[in-house]
Amino acid sequence: QLQLVESGGGLVQPGGSLRLSCVVSKFTLDYYAIGWFRQAPGKEREGVSCISNSGGSTNYADSVKGRFTISRDNANAKNTVYLQMNSLKPEDTAIYYCAAKRITTVRAMCATSVGMDYWGKGTLVTVSS
Repeated sequence: QLQLVESGGGLVQPGGSLRLSCVVSKFTLDYYAIGWFRQAPGKEREGVSCISNSGGSTNYADSVKGRFTISRDNANAKNTVYLQMNSLKPEDTAIYYCAAKRITTVRAMCATSVGMDYWGKGTLVTVSS
């Protein structure tokens, strides 16, 4: 059973920063695109940012462009995908999930939360003063 484990969530003031981490198995990281999704209370799960298996392609939701950066570290057995979140806003408050999908483009992956092959359990991000 492949596992994705998120960490790094917490409470932060507006304008602050957080870095989320998603640790995945080596096999997953080599052959799967990885995406960050979020779900706020009463809202549907939405794509935030996705990165290809090679790391060469990325995609961002319009609401986070210029503030969030996705990256992946395949070296030194870290097998981790990061989401650096800067200039956080109260509307960024949500549970953030990472997901893996084998055959996809990053644009298609981030367009919908339907059809992912694997999900993590999520980490809560709260932006509040």
